[in-house]
Amino acid sequence: MDLWSYNSARMTTTRKKIGVIFGGRSGEHEVSLVSATSVIKEMPKDKFDIKEIGISKNGNWYVGENLIEEFKKATSERDLESKKVSAEDAVSGCDVVFPVLHGSFGEDGTIQGLFEMLKVPYVGCGVLASSACMDKIICKSILHDAGINVVPFVHFTRSSWFKNNQSILDKIRDEIGFPCFVKPSNMGSSVGISKATAETITSAINLAAEFDSRILIEKAVDAREIECAVLGNENPSAAPLGEIIVGGEFYDYYDKYVDGKSRSVVPIPDLDESKQKEISDICIRAFKAMDCSGLSRVDCFVDRNTGEVFLNEINTLPGFTSISMYPKMWLAAGLSFSNLIEKLIDLAVERFEEKRKNKISFDSGSNWFQTP
Repeated sequence: MDLWSYNSARMTTTRKKIGVIFGGRSGEHEVSLVSATSVIKEMPKDKFDIKEIGISKNGNWYVGENLIEEFKKATSERDLESKKVSAEDAVSGCDVVFPVLHGSFGEDGTIQGLFEMLKVPYVGCGVLASSACMDKIICKSILHDAGINVVPFVHFTRSSWFKNNQSILDKIRDEIGFPCFVKPSNMGSSVGISKATAETITSAINLAAEFDSRILIEKAVDAREIECAVLGNENPSAAPLGEIIVGGEFYDYYDKYVDGKSRSVVPIPDLDESKQKEISDICIRAFKAMDCSGLSRVDCFVDRNTGEVFLNEINTLPGFTSISMYPKMWLAAGLSFSNLIEKLIDLAVERFEEKRKNKISFDSGSNWFQTP
């Protein structure tokens, strides 16, 4: 029995084994542990058997009970050596894997490609959507071409910055102006992001360059930060919108995870129904334009003066911590955290089964390029 058939047979049983994958090689390793703790706590134990799968900052894979706690306590990888396995062994026996990974190597299509090679269903977006949405420059370019409004931006490489920074500074001044936002193209949780003035732009770019080889500069807009939770595959739906009321100058990593001064509002009482529908429709359009599936949190700006809506970014594996907006917004729609997790697993199976209908078979021993 090949793995396609094996997984399909297993998914007909009453209880499914779900591999919850956490940690990872990105700068959001610790955030992932918090998210995974919440997912495991809320996953219906009467329907699912949980297999904890951890990836270290060095990219090694581990399996074991209470592994998250061991990850938190470990002083080095030597403390986990007895639980070290290969990636293939880690997901072996899983009906579905639930990657609770944020940032590089977890949200950018790389691990999704591994799941595709191993022929295992997985929660969330596929390779294309994951990689394209993770890259802020690519995402904004695709959305712009799809007719979806984005904040004006310029971009450049780290090497070009260090070779000729004056021409780049001139371009930022002429096309974007100050203040502006400086971002690494491939990071999440606001890591490496700064709001810059003409006096601080150089140090802000140098900071972003520590995290990625491609840098994005965006025009600063006096805007409300509105978030939309989208759920589904071919026919996605949106939950009631939420708003982030920032504690600092903008919603950065410190504001999100350290001082806790930011707060969220779900639903938004002072945003009229027609504007909320406009935003939700834009977010669903963006979800489809990027070929997303399963889930995404789509973030928008609404200009405080004009009401203009800008699509900011799409997070294909949003946070699942106790303060995370994605589960909060679906809770406002009447979908509990536990039921949301179950729905995401169902969507993963649905997408897996749909891919099996493709004409080219990836079963063992097939002639890939022969037309049946």
